[in-house]
Amino acid sequence: MKFVVKSLTVISILLFSCQLKAAESYSFGVGLGATYSGLGVNMSKLSDVDMKYLSVGCLGYSSYAGYICGAGLGWIKTDLFNANSNKHGLGIYLGAVGTERAYGGSEIVNGVGLGYYYFFNGIGDGGTNLGLTVVTGNGRYKSGTGMMLQLGYQF
Repeated sequence: MKFVVKSLTVISILLFSCQLKAAESYSFGVGLGATYSGLGVNMSKLSDVDMKYLSVGCLGYSSYAGYICGAGLGWIKTDLFNANSNKHGLGIYLGAVGTERAYGGSEIVNGVGLGYYYFFNGIGDGGTNLGLTVVTGNGRYKSGTGMMLQLGYQF
C-alpha cells in the first residue's frame, strides 16, 4: 500500500511539474545550418525577442569513419534592429563548425560563429527560417574561417 501511495505521489508531482513547464515556450527545429549543427535538429527556449538553443547534427560523411556529427549551443536576439519586428535576428553560436581529415578517419572542428537570421513568422512562432553564419574554428590539423548557410523549420 505504501508503494502505491508513494508511486501516485511521485507521478502527481511529475505531472504537475510537466504542466508548469508546458506554460513556458519551447520549440523543436529541423534543418541545415549553424542553428542545427550542420544537418540536424535543435531544442530551443523561446521568448518574443530571443531564442536560446541546443543543437545536434552531422557535418559530413566518410566511407571509412561514417557520419561525422557534433553539437552546439547558441543565442539569437531579434530586438537589436527594431522593437516592432521580431523577424530579423543576430546570433552567436558555439559548437561544431566543420570537419577535418585525421589519422584513422575524420573529426569535427569546433569553433564559434556570428550570424544573421530571418524568421518568416517571427522568432516566437513556428515556421521557416533562413540565415547566414560566419564561423571560425581551430581543429587539430586545420583551422580557418568559413560560412554556413541556413534553411530550417521551427515547430
